[in-house]
Amino acid sequence: MNKKVAFYTLGCKLNFSETSSIGRIFSDAGYETTPFNSQADVYVINTCSVTDHADRKCRKVVKEALKHSPNAYITIVGCYAQLKPKEIAEIPGVDMVLGAAEKFNIIEHINDLTKEKKTIIHNAPIDETNQFVSAFSIGDRTRTFLKVQDGCDYSCTFCTIPLARGASRSGKIEDVVRQAEEIAASGVKEIVLTGVNIGDFGVRDGKRQDKFLDLVKALDEVEGIDRIRISSIEPNLLANEIIEFVAQSKRFVPHFHMPLQAGNNKVLAQMRRRYKRELYAERVAKIRSLMPNCCIGVDVIVGFPGETREDFIDTYNFINEMDISYLHVFTYSERENTIAAQMEGAVPGVQRSDRSKMLHILSEKKRRAFYESQLKKVGEVLFESDVKEGYMHGFSKNYVKVRTLYDPLLVNEIVPVKFIAITENGEVDIEALPEVLAH
Repeated sequence: MNKKVAFYTLGCKLNFSETSSIGRIFSDAGYETTPFNSQADVYVINTCSVTDHADRKCRKVVKEALKHSPNAYITIVGCYAQLKPKEIAEIPGVDMVLGAAEKFNIIEHINDLTKEKKTIIHNAPIDETNQFVSAFSIGDRTRTFLKVQDGCDYSCTFCTIPLARGASRSGKIEDVVRQAEEIAASGVKEIVLTGVNIGDFGVRDGKRQDKFLDLVKALDEVEGIDRIRISSIEPNLLANEIIEFVAQSKRFVPHFHMPLQAGNNKVLAQMRRRYKRELYAERVAKIRSLMPNCCIGVDVIVGFPGETREDFIDTYNFINEMDISYLHVFTYSERENTIAAQMEGAVPGVQRSDRSKMLHILSEKKRRAFYESQLKKVGEVLFESDVKEGYMHGFSKNYVKVRTLYDPLLVNEIVPVKFIAITENGEVDIEALPEVLAH
């Protein structure tokens, strides 16, 4: 009987792509992958250091795994494992903790699954983590997350990612293209490019050898992939040339997610962001001038140390006046070993929460306005396999979420539709165009 392994992923799209790749390493070693809520010999939990309560979430997931298999071998990997290996080692039931450099050698470390009295930690200093390991997620039939870059050379005062993932590094363009071709051959219709700072693509062996635009141009030629989506890109790295290329490309979709973090220049400077708000507004205006129907997503942090109510209102008004489509709102929380954690002017928790609520409401208004601007227009929707209360869902190129009554023939199909009305759940009802009614 083959040994069984189960996976649980906390955090970002990059983590999901890496979990998938670790899963393939186990498959190659003869393991059978099983759902996390079933019995397994090994449970691998891929952790995150950006989301709140990393320790509590990790403990809870370990506890769940041991409910299904009390004698299973529990391994923790990921950003939290790199930053706090000793804390994780104290969680009851954890057998091994693997840092950033060791997680892709997991099979060599696990060996015969013998449970020792003391948790084993393999955790090299982060400055020794300088090799790029490619990864992509397979499992979702419609969309794959393809890792093209890792690490970050920026020094934002709130962020632990450089401590957890090391310096910026990437693969070769020809290797990324080859993986995209492999993904295309599996029948996947959409690739989402992911990384820590993907606009910084092109650094190998500590030197810049390529540009992100070169990668984008090469991937646009990959046959068999209908759509390529850029997951998130820093505004200072989203050059006009990239925007101009995406606007006329064959495969890149009109959807950009650009972290803003604050719409007040004083706060941006304290965060050590590499732009002022004026540059951000220029990028949005450039996108809109070339792609009027483009979806533009924005990351923003509320309650950063020293952020006064006036600073926050400045951010609120700046976002409100921009033609963007939705927000991802993060409430600032202190992180050990970051400059921001030592800053004066901590914002009380109640105020952080109030500011977060205001921006969440603004995000809903922006999303609704964006969806309303698309009504009566025609778009192409890639349908997914999930079914909820008799409905299936899909996304247009410009990231409008639609629903229609479940039809198995539509799964992983790109269908031309007309956007009809916004539902009470904030999705869009559609009408299939006549040429596809006969599918």
